Amino acid sequence: MPQQDYNIMPETTEPTKQSLIREPSPWVVRFAPLVRQGGAVMDVACGGGRHSHLFATRGHPVLAMDRDISQLGEVGDMDGVTGVEADLEYIEPFQVAGQNFSGAVVTNYRSENLVHVLAGALLPGGVLIYETFAQGNGRFGSPRSPDFLLKPDELLHQCLAAGLTVIAYEFGDVDLPKPATRQRICAIKMAEGDHPVLPGYQNPV
Repeated sequence: MPQQDYNIMPETTEPTKQSLIREPSPWVVRFAPLVRQGGAVMDVACGGGRHSHLFATRGHPVLAMDRDISQLGEVGDMDGVTGVEADLEYIEPFQVAGQNFSGAVVTNYRSENLVHVLAGALLPGGVLIYETFAQGNGRFGSPRSPDFLLKPDELLHQCLAAGLTVIAYEFGDVDLPKPATRQRICAIKMAEGDHPVLPGYQNPV
């Protein structure tokens, strides 16, 4: 497998395209509090950086990865956000990043074995938040190609195979932000002796 370019965006680089920061996914917002406070987050296929912005404003250092990081716009200038241009179909960029992350977020992107790769990048206690299109979405529009659509229960099976503890999982048709067929999951790489914690839990001890 050929080595891929792995370019860190310098802090002084001016974005070539200003982005309008879209609202983050409600699924990601729901489970973002489970990521350890101040822990690093990997935003895979970050696009315009809506989730990089979300986690950076919550005090997390963010590694924002995509083939073209010019779409990050003003998000790329935020303190704590590092943009990385990389071919996400290859494992090398994730190996370079290392096992340093308390959270990983992916939306609207599918790649073979990505869950396994991201599980390896998570620290014990790290949280994976993943949401994208699934088979059946062609009834509503693009994407229609099977290459971009999750197979039935693919996220669930991959998370369990990677040894992650599933906190929440959904698969089916949704209305918002537009009609689509989607799978979404939140899973944790449990540390030995730990117990899952759900959003909103406050330890009474």
